[in-house]
Amino acid sequence: MDPLVALGPDLMVKILAFLDARSVAQCIVVSLRWHCVAASDRIWGPKCQELWMGKAHIPRSSQVRGASKLESYSVSIMDAKRTRIMKEDLCDHVWEYRFKEIAPEYWRNLDPSWKGTGSPMRRYFHPDGSHTADPDDEVWGGHECTYSIITSYMGDGKIKEHYVRINRWPPMAVLRKEDWSWELSNHIYCYNSFPDADKEGGTGPLFPVW
Repeated sequence: MDPLVALGPDLMVKILAFLDARSVAQCIVVSLRWHCVAASDRIWGPKCQELWMGKAHIPRSSQVRGASKLESYSVSIMDAKRTRIMKEDLCDHVWEYRFKEIAPEYWRNLDPSWKGTGSPMRRYFHPDGSHTADPDDEVWGGHECTYSIITSYMGDGKIKEHYVRINRWPPMAVLRKEDWSWELSNHIYCYNSFPDADKEGGTGPLFPVW
């Protein structure tokens, strides 16, 4: 006998809640009746919370009003695989900035995190293409900055190069971390996106970008 018929939908929801996300997703395609149970928000709501736990950022595409929790979970998984940074990602986050050991000692001595006298410096990307720092930043020097995102492709459509560049300074390679945060870095300095998982409405592009 079909377990769903024998046990009823309420009990099946409780049982399926103990399964991992992949197993529950497989149950969705058993039949239309199973789909109604296995796709329930009662199951996928807690699984979304479990997936998002410990993540630096929650994608905006998973926070669309009216979307089911299954959709939110699926979109989150797709976004987590995204390694191409977008303008929304840059502008939505505060970025911690610090020099690497190879940087000139003079610059490192201006970095509070290197001296142990404070937190890493912070940088901000803006929709108009500008890039700023806090007013008391000793490294910044009040100069004007603009940024650009450069992406080139190979013949098969795969990304060949992808980096962020500020003014004409050395390009910064893009890295997506396991906690869904971003790192931009070159041989002199690095930027790390500051965790903001509690930001209302999420962050990043509204739809997954490949």
